[in-house]
Amino acid sequence: MIEISGVSHSIGAARILHDVSLQLPAGGITALVGPNGAGKSTLLHLIARLDPVQAGRITVDGLDVNRTPTGLLARKLAILAQQTHIGSRLRVRDLVGFGRYPHHHGRPRPEDEEATEAALREFDLLPLAGRFLDSLSGGQQQRAHLAMVFAQGTDWLLLDEPLNNLDMYHARALMRRLRDVAQAHGRSVVIVVHEINYAAAYADHIVALKHGRVAAVGTPEEVLCPVVLESVFDMPMRVHQVDNRPLVLHHV
Repeated sequence: MIEISGVSHSIGAARILHDVSLQLPAGGITALVGPNGAGKSTLLHLIARLDPVQAGRITVDGLDVNRTPTGLLARKLAILAQQTHIGSRLRVRDLVGFGRYPHHHGRPRPEDEEATEAALREFDLLPLAGRFLDSLSGGQQQRAHLAMVFAQGTDWLLLDEPLNNLDMYHARALMRRLRDVAQAHGRSVVIVVHEINYAAAYADHIVALKHGRVAAVGTPEEVLCPVVLESVFDMPMRVHQVDNRPLVLHHV
C-alpha cells in the first residue's frame, strides 16, 4: 500500500497540493484523474521521490520515501515520467537493460539478462531489440520505455501520462498490457491518465484530484458518475454502462 498523509507541496509561491491524505491499494491499476493543474503528476513525482516531500509523509509498503536509501527504493518502485531524456542512438535491448541497474550496479548477471529478455517478450519487443530508438514509431518507443520499468522488477510501476501522443490502437494496446502486468505478474500500477474512458475501462481504483485536493476516491462506478465528474471537471457529463463498465460521454 502507498500511504499519503497530510502532503502539501509548493513551487515558488504557487501551492500545488493541499494537505492530501489517501491510500493507494496494492494490486491492480490505480488511475489518477482530474483537470490540468490538479496536481496529479506532482503527486506521482513525490511518491517516486523525483521531488522531495515538503510537508507530510509518504510511505510505500511501509518505507518512508524521504528516508529510504535510493537503492532500496529503486527496487520497490519504478517510474516512467513524461519526459524521457535518453539518447536516440541507443538500442532497444540496451534501454530495457537499464531497468536492471538498481540490481547489478553496472555488473549485469545472468538473472539480469534473463529479466531483460522477459521484459522484451512481455512487450513484444524481441523483433525490435537490435533497433535504435530513433528508428521506432512513437508507440514502439513507449513500449520500450515501459519494458524498461517492467524489467526493474519492482512491486510498483508509476506511469505519468504514458498515453500521450498515442493513437487509439496503441493506447488501447498499452492499457491492455498494463492490465496483464497487474493481473498476471502481480504488479501494482499507478497511472496518470487524461482520457477518462481509459480509466473507466481498465482501472480498479480511481483518485480524482482538483485544485491540488482529493475530490473523490473509489471504484470506477463510484467515481465516474455525473455528480462527481461534473464537480471535478466543471462541465456536464453523461454516463452509460457498457459491458458493466462506465462509459463517459463528455464530448456532446
